Amino acid sequence: MSVGRSFGETNPGRKRRRNEDSFVCEPPLFAVADGMGGAQAGEIASSLAASAVSNGLNGREVAPDEAENLVVRLIQDANRSVHDRATSDAAASGMGTTLTVALARRDDVVAIGHVGDSRAYLLRGGQLEQLTDDHSLVAELVRRGELSPQEAEVHPQRSVITRALGTDPDVDVDVFSVEARSGDIFLLCSDGLSTMVDADSIAELVERNRGSLQAATRALIKAANDGGGEDNITAVLFEIDGRAVEEEPTRESALEDDTLHGETRALPEPVAGSADGEDEGDTVIVSANELQAALAEQEGEAAVVAEPEQQPVPFGRLVLATLVIIALAALVVVLAVWGLAR
Repeated sequence: MSVGRSFGETNPGRKRRRNEDSFVCEPPLFAVADGMGGAQAGEIASSLAASAVSNGLNGREVAPDEAENLVVRLIQDANRSVHDRATSDAAASGMGTTLTVALARRDDVVAIGHVGDSRAYLLRGGQLEQLTDDHSLVAELVRRGELSPQEAEVHPQRSVITRALGTDPDVDVDVFSVEARSGDIFLLCSDGLSTMVDADSIAELVERNRGSLQAATRALIKAANDGGGEDNITAVLFEIDGRAVEEEPTRESALEDDTLHGETRALPEPVAGSADGEDEGDTVIVSANELQAALAEQEGEAAVVAEPEQQPVPFGRLVLATLVIIALAALVVVLAVWGLAR
């Protein structure tokens, strides 16, 4: 079997001035990158990462035992490209990007590599399975049992990621392979989709539009915008052993109703913020040390909450006690004067 139909599209969402997502939809190679950084640095970071992936295959066949190593190499090359630019260009200092890559082999296997909180999903038999683990603070808290998935969805630090391309010369890559079946549909997406549309709704929309992956992709983007469109939205769909390709990937969607978004998050401080004050509350990156500190702080906050509060002395009691002391002092003075008069 091999890849049949595929389609990818990106959209700025309703509250972002710029689109900092990029994608690759070049069968058998697919990728989604979600950039972050000041000014236009996030857009640069994701574009550099996508270009590194797109240029890495060069049309050559990949042996089955090379696929995972190739995916890791593509992501490492993308990381070096972003890091070199970030360290040589002051305007791009501190920028980074997520990157999720899928390489479909001809032996019914899809190799997936992943850094950050963009995601890869598999839709099989109407059931949607998340294949990748988010590299984020709240995901780590969920894995440790300190947050429920429902609490993670509304946590104020849900956009803090713990691993990204561009922040260091080398990056740890999660890589694995999935045995595919005829009719499987894979979805790669940025968190602008996954945070706005729940898994059941994603599955329902793709199944409903299964006859056209273009229609399915645009339905997902519309649902994310209808849910608030708080971030850039990117979705790439590809089907295993599908019908002949019927759609061509496009770079931009017509759904470009964007406004400024002024949400801010206090902790932790971002590695790179917007130089012009735009798009505050965007994804930020923390190092491993910062992650440990944040987790320790989270535990400390829980301990503080468990301690009983000291109740302040009511104001009325303080006034009464003061009056009593003054009265006693006055009585002592009167008795002393009376004693002298005798």
